[in-house]
Amino acid sequence: MEIDPDDLFRDDEDDPDNELFQGDRKDDTHFHVAVSCIAQSLKTQIINNSYDEVAICFFNTREKRNLQDLNGVYVFNVADREYLDRPTARLIKEIDNIEESFMSKIGSQYGIVSGSRENSLYNVLWVAQALLRKGSAKTADKRVLLFTNEDDPFGSIKGVIKTDMMRTTLQRTRDAQDLGISIELLPLSRPDSDFNVSTFYSDLLGLKGDDLALFMPAAGEKSTAYNIGTGETSCFLTDSTLLKYFNLLISHIFRSMLLIKTERSFICADTGALVQGSAKRFQPYKTENIKFSVEELLEIKRFSTGHLRLLGFKPLNCLKEFHNLRPSTFVFPTDEELIGSTCIFIALHRSMLRLKRFAVAFYGSSSRPQLVALVAQDEIISAGGQVEPPGMHMIYLPYSEDIRNTEELHTGSNVAPPHANDDQTRKAAALIKRFDLKDFSVFQFANPALQRHYAVLQALALEEDEIPEIKDETVPDEEGMSRPAFVSALEEFKQSVYGDNYEEENDAVGNGKASETSKKRKAVSENAVKESGNYDWVDLADNGKLKDLTVTQLKYYLTANNLPLAGKKEALISRILTHMGK
Repeated sequence: MEIDPDDLFRDDEDDPDNELFQGDRKDDTHFHVAVSCIAQSLKTQIINNSYDEVAICFFNTREKRNLQDLNGVYVFNVADREYLDRPTARLIKEIDNIEESFMSKIGSQYGIVSGSRENSLYNVLWVAQALLRKGSAKTADKRVLLFTNEDDPFGSIKGVIKTDMMRTTLQRTRDAQDLGISIELLPLSRPDSDFNVSTFYSDLLGLKGDDLALFMPAAGEKSTAYNIGTGETSCFLTDSTLLKYFNLLISHIFRSMLLIKTERSFICADTGALVQGSAKRFQPYKTENIKFSVEELLEIKRFSTGHLRLLGFKPLNCLKEFHNLRPSTFVFPTDEELIGSTCIFIALHRSMLRLKRFAVAFYGSSSRPQLVALVAQDEIISAGGQVEPPGMHMIYLPYSEDIRNTEELHTGSNVAPPHANDDQTRKAAALIKRFDLKDFSVFQFANPALQRHYAVLQALALEEDEIPEIKDETVPDEEGMSRPAFVSALEEFKQSVYGDNYEEENDAVGNGKASETSKKRKAVSENAVKESGNYDWVDLADNGKLKDLTVTQLKYYLTANNLPLAGKKEALISRILTHMGK
């Protein structure tokens, strides 16, 4: 997820017209956005849910390709793959490059032709329904995702013909829904007009009253970060479009879960015969061997009667931050094994939220007992849907030897530890306020190591020449922290704590000698100034040759002029040109 540093560190008094607040805008067509969404979704699906099956259909097309031989519907596919099948590397490569050949090989007929009774929307729903018949309703969820920027698919048709087309299309939708197929709409608004869902699609989706009023804001949020399948995939949509009547339908089916049964047998080492019954254990006692069955031993070792056993409740203020030793686990109910467990869980969840209590429970096995804290989390919903799910965070509590008492470090036996005065406390609070991230959520930041791993897998699978660049969103945000308001708060804090001679004091060690770090930093700076003098930077900038230099060479100029070094090569060049006034 791309994070805008200015949004995170912006304050109410900041100037909204400042050039830092002006983000880049892309003039992508609806076609490009939809295709990019499909490709990225398939890449994520291969990683997260490789057994899911997907079909991609274009409708309102010039060419046709479907098992029913219906006009205006083109099911996109590649060799060695069924129309509805698991995604492959070849499918992803082909859909990535479809923009170049779409108009020549598939084409668009720009809506229903006036005077024709060919209803491509009806046809594509028929095709989707036939594709999604595969699989049992008990083992798979079936979903149709419909992307379109045309709010009236019958706009050029009038009178009785239009009424009949709308009636038959709505009936086809109800037939699909009766078969357990859900239909979701992602409307794409045009630059000159908003998508009016009331024209036709409200009837198709069954939207009424408040649901109808909230649909477009919710759809707008979904368009910004929409999930296709069960993987988390973002799709960014823009307002500009070149293809006015492009429609896309994606049919999606979830995988079936197959149960595996394991069996174990014992064979006598002396006779080779199959041992009937469970093995016996014994414990020598005086002159006898006391026999135990496997069940008896398990009962002796058992700490609790279940994998997760509730012990009691405590106030939330009894749970401290240092009690959380490792990442917690999120717990939510299911009725798959015990009918009614969801109702019990919900009742417990609501009571814990109301009374502000957390639960103490036993978790684990006899070989690894563990006390845990169950902290209830309420559901958070925004205009775009669910932001935080309801459930409980299971926090693994420490053993007594895991907790250490903090020790204060004193400069001398008779010297009291330093304490901040009121001015230093106020300046520190102001600095921390500048650090505060607006609407922070852990879901804003991706794991860079995991993203790099997936990028390498993607490059290998798709035979790409270059590995996609991964942005590490966990590193300090130098751009956001370089804003004047933040820099001012930082300087005031340093002055309040260290005084006017902070830089000199920081570099001085012992008898006034420069520290090793200071020496290295000074040597790097001097070398950068020397190397920077070997280039005619004005000539390179005027002739557009900065891009021919390496990143190391560009950093000579930046270091010599005390400019930030973070960012890609393009960012470094832009920073140099800005500094030179180009």
